[in-house]
Amino acid sequence: MNSPFQRVCVLGSTGSIGVNTLDVIRRHPERYEVFALSAHSKLDAMVAQCVEFRPRYAVMVNEWHGRELKRILADHGLATEVLWGPQALEQIASHEDVTTVMAAIVGAAGLASCIAAARAGKRLLLANKEALVVGGAFFMNAVRQGGATLLPIDSEHSAIFQSLPENPSLWPDVIDKIILTASGGPFRARDPASFASISPEEACAHPNWVMGRKISVDSATMMNKALEVIEAKFLFGVAPSTIEVIIHPQSVVHSMVQFVDHSVVAQLGTPDMRGPIAYGLSWPTRRVSGANALDFSTMAALSFEPISSRGHTERFPGLQLAWDVLGAPAGTTAVLNAANEVAVAAFLDRQIRFDQIHAINVGCLERYTPVPPGSLEDLLAIDAEARAQAHTLVQSFSAKKSPPSL
Repeated sequence: MNSPFQRVCVLGSTGSIGVNTLDVIRRHPERYEVFALSAHSKLDAMVAQCVEFRPRYAVMVNEWHGRELKRILADHGLATEVLWGPQALEQIASHEDVTTVMAAIVGAAGLASCIAAARAGKRLLLANKEALVVGGAFFMNAVRQGGATLLPIDSEHSAIFQSLPENPSLWPDVIDKIILTASGGPFRARDPASFASISPEEACAHPNWVMGRKISVDSATMMNKALEVIEAKFLFGVAPSTIEVIIHPQSVVHSMVQFVDHSVVAQLGTPDMRGPIAYGLSWPTRRVSGANALDFSTMAALSFEPISSRGHTERFPGLQLAWDVLGAPAGTTAVLNAANEVAVAAFLDRQIRFDQIHAINVGCLERYTPVPPGSLEDLLAIDAEARAQAHTLVQSFSAKKSPPSL
């Protein structure tokens, strides 16, 4: 069965996921057309993408970058219509001529456009963790009500999706356990006592994956895995207690499903995001991605380590927060996400230490219990309040050489 020709809107086209998405599209011009692109502030990269793919729309986050892009594209003689602002993101994500939306905007900033695409019934390739972490049940309701096709792009969730039966109605009866694999990041074997001295450069040096700075830090703290636990709960409709995380340093087994008969199905591949991106674009068939094939003759071993071993609990205390917030009132997952975004940004700006990221996340959760959200506005209000709390904690930490007691 071949997937039909698709007009694709790439939200976050100049980031690593966006660039890889365009690389897959470039390989199949007979299957995919770039309809719209969006970027935050990388003008040169956006100009180059517009010159190559000639989208109907290009969107920048703010007016200055938008006007600059409009001027430059006019000098190139391109007819691409340039827009800017959050409403423009929602406009291109829900445009009637768009068939597929790659949601790759980092952070809660991508939530509204994801919901717009869901409500418009698009084929939604979800690389934005926050749509589920912040949106939770509200976002999944928008997917169901809009009749959207939701396809996970995170390598772990794509692996789970590929391991499950194609019919989601079967999932509750056959899933025994979802096993998310984690590389352990750059500090898998590092002494936790030295974490206070970790620099942003060290935290961003992932041993297996080439990623943006924010997600690289999340991998180093394993907060990315905490967010993935939350995602898995909503994506696959399972109880949090059925989700397990195991460290797999080689990043070859991307995740696994254990079924009720205790057989396990795993998806394997090289650590290259073009694999899950190509699967999302081509589902339910498969198409060339550009990723290298696995060479089993070069693999000496595939190893796995439980979180409870080798001091990993002390290295990655943030992982447990996933189950904590899933057991708390609705909206608490949004609090954790907002606190972590603020804390990671502060660490990258050298305002706080690496080990203080977790302390800020915990402090924010202790200080703010949200009212369960009933609308997008409610979710954005929770996000804003949690960020305010986190900024206050950052300022407190920045003013002292050691973190205040939480």
